[in-house]
Amino acid sequence: MRSAFGDYGTGLAGGIVFALAQGLFGSGLLGSLVGPVAAGSIVKGARGTVIATLAGFLAGQDLAAGGFSLGGSSSGGRGEM
Repeated sequence: MRSAFGDYGTGLAGGIVFALAQGLFGSGLLGSLVGPVAAGSIVKGARGTVIATLAGFLAGQDLAAGGFSLGGSSSGGRGEM
């Protein structure tokens, strides 16, 4: 039970770092690269490797589905949220 809480806390910290990095660099290609690298470097050991690998895997799925916007908003610049 104790290690499960530790794993949860580590995942939470990695997710926060990932979200902050994507907030700073956007959700495009640059943000998708910086987020996993930052999260994986903050969380050391096998857990950091898992966080970076999973984030890269999910980014690859987005890339394959055409989900990345290399130039700003995906709403077409109309100011929609």
